Amino acid sequence: MDSIDYYNIEELLTYEERVARDRARQFVQDEVAPEVIPCHRVAKFPEHLIPCMGVLRFYAPYLKEHGCAGLSYTAYGLIMQELERADSGLRSLASVQGALAIQAIHSFGSPEQHTRWLPGLVSGKRLGCFALTEHGHGSDPGGMETRARRDGDHYVLDGSKCWIGNASIADVKVVWAKDDDGRVGGFVVEKDAPGFRARDIEGKFSLRMSRTSECWFDNCRIPAENRLPRASGLRAPLSCLSYARVGIAWGVVGAATDCYETALTYAKGREQFGRPIASFQLVQQKLVWMAQEITKAQLLALRLTRLMEAGAARPAQISLAKRNNVWMALQCARKARDILGAAGITDQYSVIRHVMNLESVSTYEGTHDIHTLAIGRDITGLNAFGG
Repeated sequence: MDSIDYYNIEELLTYEERVARDRARQFVQDEVAPEVIPCHRVAKFPEHLIPCMGVLRFYAPYLKEHGCAGLSYTAYGLIMQELERADSGLRSLASVQGALAIQAIHSFGSPEQHTRWLPGLVSGKRLGCFALTEHGHGSDPGGMETRARRDGDHYVLDGSKCWIGNASIADVKVVWAKDDDGRVGGFVVEKDAPGFRARDIEGKFSLRMSRTSECWFDNCRIPAENRLPRASGLRAPLSCLSYARVGIAWGVVGAATDCYETALTYAKGREQFGRPIASFQLVQQKLVWMAQEITKAQLLALRLTRLMEAGAARPAQISLAKRNNVWMALQCARKARDILGAAGITDQYSVIRHVMNLESVSTYEGTHDIHTLAIGRDITGLNAFGG
């Protein structure tokens, strides 16, 4: 599973970063690869791998406390790259658990809340989710309708959320709702809280290895101490999304790399008209485009995480990396599927699965168009959102 490295990017990584990547790569080879096709076919996640990833400290590995690995943001990205090389659903679980649920509690929770929830989440012994998107509010989370009303020593939540990874089985649900003052706050709803119910979304042709749910809060009572005290306003959940988007920008490089290497191997072995199809100009053009765009995406992702390590990355720069790299990966997957011909639609090869998965990755954590407007606002100073 050697990765394409056309510009010797390996030389720009530290020893610790290479070790972290190789550990994730070995995990994927040994533990994940045998599970992917059967789990994709029946639309289930291999849940026994959740604590395994905790033992390897794959959840929010850039954090230093509470058992997190304390690695660089680049090492975090490389881990996500290797997970998504297997399947976007695997990387999605690590993103939801780490960059969203753990990150939210770490950033906005009290020391008591840290002690209460983070060790179980970091270890993978407890599962988390991050409930922001609603049925009527996807790209515009500020319009959320879920409410958290103070009632003595409790908050009472009413509303609904949709497209929430692992919500139906999560032990720790970080839910975003507007309080009595109309201010967005974070609230932790624990498993079996009264008034909470969830249902998994069935019939998905994308991210089939991910458990995705819609959920409802009907007079859902939680203790007042379950409110994250330092989360005030929409900037709180959006800041968590930035960490997840960085993981996506790196992760999709793994999916694109897998598609490229699958197509390259196939093209060199598949013969038509008495010669390998890799010898034809049109096939070489597709392979060259993939190698070129993967290399550019690798450099973009690396520069982004180096900026983060220096404390200098801006949200619009994260938007640019997410937007470009997901687009690149989806185009790579489609070109690879074309090279494989009829074989490209079967799960004997990973390409069609990556095509379908990347359609979801292109939509969540901000669509291509929404990130376009975010970058446009940054470079012009003019806001195109809301008309």
